Amino acid sequence: MFEDEKLICEDCGAEFVFTAGEQEFYAEKGLTNKPKRCPSCRKAKKQQRRGKKKMYDTVCAKCGKQTQVPFNPTQGRDVLCKECFDAAKAESAV
Repeated sequence: MFEDEKLICEDCGAEFVFTAGEQEFYAEKGLTNKPKRCPSCRKAKKQQRRGKKKMYDTVCAKCGKQTQVPFNPTQGRDVLCKECFDAAKAESAV
């Protein structure tokens, strides 16, 4: 049903293969457009978007250290630093 297809990256101009497996995945997710970027340019674009995320300064409710979070902390709700959050997540998984 699906066959590998060669596409050209709109960013770098490199040829890349849109595999049958990727096409099947796109179809399952209801995605109708073919990728415009090769895998490395897609990864770079994703990294670029992540770097622009606004970070908010706050204090960890558990250990008290200064930290930054990618959301605006709501007053009255505890915010944890990454280390305390990861530790709490690991404890709840057990």
